[in-house]
This record gives sequence, C-alpha cells and structure tokens, in this order.
Amino acid sequence: MLNLRCALRSAALLRAPAAAAAQSGALPSSGLQRHAGLATGPQQKQSTFYELRTYNIRPDQTTAFLKLTNEKIHLRTAHSELLGYWNVEYGALNQVFHIWKYDSYSQRAGVRAALAQDPSWVSDYLSKAIPMLTSQDNAVAYLVPWCTLRRPPQEGGVFELVSFRMRPGGPAVWGHSFQAALTSHDASGYGKLLGAFHNEYGQMNTVHALWWFENADKRAELRQKAHNDARVVAAVRESVAHLDLQTARLMYACPFSPMK
Repeated sequence: MLNLRCALRSAALLRAPAAAAAQSGALPSSGLQRHAGLATGPQQKQSTFYELRTYNIRPDQTTAFLKLTNEKIHLRTAHSELLGYWNVEYGALNQVFHIWKYDSYSQRAGVRAALAQDPSWVSDYLSKAIPMLTSQDNAVAYLVPWCTLRRPPQEGGVFELVSFRMRPGGPAVWGHSFQAALTSHDASGYGKLLGAFHNEYGQMNTVHALWWFENADKRAELRQKAHNDARVVAAVRESVAHLDLQTARLMYACPFSPMK
C-alpha cells in the first residue's frame, strides 16, 4: 500500500506540468487551481447510495417514538430498503440513527413522492412521530471503493458509528492512510468493520466507519489492545495527520432493524 509520502509525491508530479505552464504564462493561476482540484481520488462507479439519517427525540417521548416506529415501520419499508435502525446509547442522548439504501436519486425521489401520497404512512405514523422529534438530519454517502457492506457475524452485540471530518483535499490526499487505519483494526480482530462511507451531501470531507462488537465491554477491551499494537498505532498516526474532528456513537439495534 502506498503511504502518504508516496501519494503526495505523485500529486506533486501531476501538478508540476501545470505549475510550469502557469509560471510561463501558458496557464493562468486560476486554471492551475482548477487543475489541482480535479482529481480527489477514485471515482464513484456505482449509482447505489446510502442515506444516513439521525433523529433527535424529545426526552419525554423516546419510549413512545420507538414503540410507534416498531409498530409502523412496515409502512416505510414497503417503499425502500432499510439496512439498519439503531438507538444511540453512548455519544448522544435520545437519538436514533438509520441507513436507507437507494439505487439512484430518481428512485429516492419516487419513494419520497409515494410516501407523501400514502395515507397510512401520513396518518398512522408521520403525523404522530414528527411532534416527538426535536430535529432531523441526513447525509447522502457512498461506500468507499475498497469496502463492501458486511453483516454482523451474529445477532446481538453493539454497533459503533465513528465519523471522521477530514481536512479538505479528498481521498487523493488522505484515502490511503484512512484505509490503512481502518483495515489495520479490522484485520487484527479489534472490531468487525461492516461498512465505510464517504459523504456526498451533508458535512463534506466526512467519512464514517460502522463497526460491530460482541458487547460494550469487549469493545473497551479490544480498544485497549489496539492502543498497544505498534502496527495499528503507526497506521492511525499517519491518518490523524489529516483529521479535523472525530465523533463516536455506541448503538443498539432496534428489534425491527434488518442489521442486528
């Protein structure tokens, strides 16, 4: 795997002809800036994308919201595929997180239009659920090119969603080191990586890693071991040089979640 220095040297070689042209007057400096920003990493070849939704619930309505959703989620899944629905235990309070899969933007638009015209969805769920919420947030993300979506090895356990806001520059700058940091944990058994996603809409330069662990105590034990693994430490140290912000949420799958 190429390390960051190799990636930067390659980027410098790509920019060199354009820089020389700019100095000679053959290419304006604005053209050089556009040229430098064209290649940000592997191009997305699949139309399939994932909508990551976060709902914050009124503290006195969390139990009622989860009960209502458990009873009526079939009205929503009749229209598109739900990958997982989780109740956040650590990292946020009174919050749920869910992932929906779409084959195209036109499919999602069709789904939203159909839901708006579905009387059961509107009257039996939406009209009751919305007053229970304090806010909603969504992001559109693709799986990173080197990752495939996986299922947990067994039902139960806990899920961790770690979100990384990287410095501007795109995967061409930080992609290799980010991949190395995640795969070093996964290959060494310090967690089961289920998916890695890169935002297309929402907070830009943001990637998410969805992990599975047998339980919260096992997660704490494995994290401590990872801190003492020189291979993991080296990979993470390379990656954090490109990191601006990192957050983590530990979550339990809801009874109706397909991924649990």
